Amino acid sequence: MQSLKEKRSVIKSVQSKLKQKYNLSVAEVGHHDVWQRAELGIVTVSMNKKVCERELQRALALLDSIPAIERTVMTFEWL
Repeated sequence: MQSLKEKRSVIKSVQSKLKQKYNLSVAEVGHHDVWQRAELGIVTVSMNKKVCERELQRALALLDSIPAIERTVMTFEWL
């Protein structure tokens, strides 16, 4: 990626794939104006924590399969 336009295109594609495939909510929550970085928030809801963990792990595997994305920092919060 060399521009904000390309970055936003990749993020939009990722958001769409995660929503369609795993019914997750995804938003860009940081680094909006920097084309080299993105910070995504990914959310799922379930009565069972294991279901959430499984869906999030599948989502991370999908992210890892996209050549334009390099995952560097990850945090989980459970409510």
